Amino acid sequence: MKLITSLIFALIFNSFAFGQSRAQIIDSICSVIHSQHPELGMSIAFVDHKKDYFFNYGTISRKSTSKVDEKTIYPIGSLTKLFTANLIVQAQNEGKLNIEDYIDDYLPNDFILSKDIQKKIKISDLASHQSGLPNFNFTELMEIHPKQPLNINLETMHSIVNDSTVLSDYGNYRYSNVGYVLLGMILKDMYAKDFASLVTEKIFEPIQMDLTLTSDFAVQNRVLGYDPNGAEQILWDWNDLSAPAGLLKSNTLDMVKFLKNTMYAKNKVSEAAITTEITFYKNTIREVGFGPQIERIGNDTYYFKTGNTFSGSSLLAYDKQSNWGLLILINQQNLGLIDEMINTIYQQALSISH
Repeated sequence: MKLITSLIFALIFNSFAFGQSRAQIIDSICSVIHSQHPELGMSIAFVDHKKDYFFNYGTISRKSTSKVDEKTIYPIGSLTKLFTANLIVQAQNEGKLNIEDYIDDYLPNDFILSKDIQKKIKISDLASHQSGLPNFNFTELMEIHPKQPLNINLETMHSIVNDSTVLSDYGNYRYSNVGYVLLGMILKDMYAKDFASLVTEKIFEPIQMDLTLTSDFAVQNRVLGYDPNGAEQILWDWNDLSAPAGLLKSNTLDMVKFLKNTMYAKNKVSEAAITTEITFYKNTIREVGFGPQIERIGNDTYYFKTGNTFSGSSLLAYDKQSNWGLLILINQQNLGLIDEMINTIYQQALSISH
C-alpha cells in the first residue's frame, strides 16, 4: 500500500495536529473525509495502547435518519479471510495439519487434482494468494446470480479445481477467493463442521464476539449498501461454501475484540495470529503473510487486510510496535477511499515520526 496522501490533508492537519492525541487526529481526519462524502455511513474504531475509541458518521442508509454507531452491522467482506486463516493455524497448533503440507491429502474425496498439479500447492499458498489456481469469474457468476455472485455450489468448485491442469501463476501473487473457499473446505472435512460452527466455537465464543453474524443477519441496526455509482446493493446472503472467503457481517464494537486479542491476548486466537504475521510472499511492491498483508515503512511495520463487496468496503490494520489498531467500515464499495483513509491516518497520526 503506497503512501499517496493528498496535499489537502497535509495542509489541513499539519496546521492543527500538534498537541492532539492520535485519536483526536483520526477523528478530525475522518470528519473531513465524511464532509466530502456525506452520503456514507462510516464507523471507525481506533485502539491506542489497549484503549478503545469509536467514531461514527452518517446514517445506516441514504433514506434513513438512523445514525450509525459502533453496533451497526456492516458486511466485512474479505476481512473474513483473517478468521479463516486463524482457524487453519489453530488446526496446525492442534496437530491436525501443517501449513506447509500440500493440499492434496486434505481436500474432500470428490476433489481430485490432475497429475500435472499434484504435490505442488501448499496450504500456505492458498492463504497467501500464490497457488496459481484460477479465481472465480465474477462476470459469469453475475450472469447466474446478478446480486449474489458468491452463491456458488460444489459444481462451481469442481469446474475450477478438478479441471485445472496448469498453475500458470504459481508462486506469484494473484488475489483469489477460490483459495479461501478451499481452506474452508479443508476445515469442514477435518472437523466435520461447517464454517459458521467452527468460527463461532473457536473464535467468537472464546473472545466473546457476540455481535458478528453468519447466516442470520436480519437485524434492525444494519446498513444498506451502495455500489460505486450510488445504486442500492443488498448484502450478500450466506453461502456455506463461499463464506470463508468473505461473508461475515460485523461491527466495529465486535471487531475490536478480534483486533485486541490479536495484538495483546495470550490465547489460542492470538497464538494463531502470530503465525499469520509470518511472510509467505514478497516482491518489490507487496508482502503477504498467512492472510494479512504486511507494510514496512522505515523501521515501522504494520499488518492490514481490506475487504470489498458490492455493498461496502472495510479495513483492519494494526501495529504492535507502535501500539495501535484501526478498523474502518463504510457502506459503499469504495476501496480507493479506504486506501486514502489509511494512508492519511497513518501519515498524520500513526507513523513513528509522530
